[in-house]
Amino acid sequence: MQRIKTLESWRKVLEQSHEMPCLVLKFSLTCISSISALKEFKALATELPKYVVIVQKERDVSNAIESDLQVKHESPQFIILQGGKGTWQATHYKIKQSLLAEGLSLYMK
Repeated sequence: MQRIKTLESWRKVLEQSHEMPCLVLKFSLTCISSISALKEFKALATELPKYVVIVQKERDVSNAIESDLQVKHESPQFIILQGGKGTWQATHYKIKQSLLAEGLSLYMK
C-alpha cells in the first residue's frame, strides 16, 4: 500500500489505471469510520495496487480526485479506478472487506 502525497503521484496512479485497476482509499486521521475503513482496506486480499490519501494532509490530491473522477468528496471513500475513471465506490461504514471484494468481482472489467 502506498500513500499518494502529491498531484504528480496522483497523475501517475491515474495513468497506471489505464493498464490495470487501482484501488484508492481517501480517509481522515481523526474520524472513527475512517480508521475502521483503513483497517478493512489494509486487510483486503488482492494483487491490485492499493493507494491511500490522507485528506487532511493531501487536500489538493483529494480535490483533484473529486475533479478528475467527477465523484462527490466523501471521507472515508474507497474507489476502484480503471481506465482513468472511478468505476465503483463505497463510503463510510460500507467499507468492509466483504463488500469491497464483492465490488471488485462485480465492477472490474
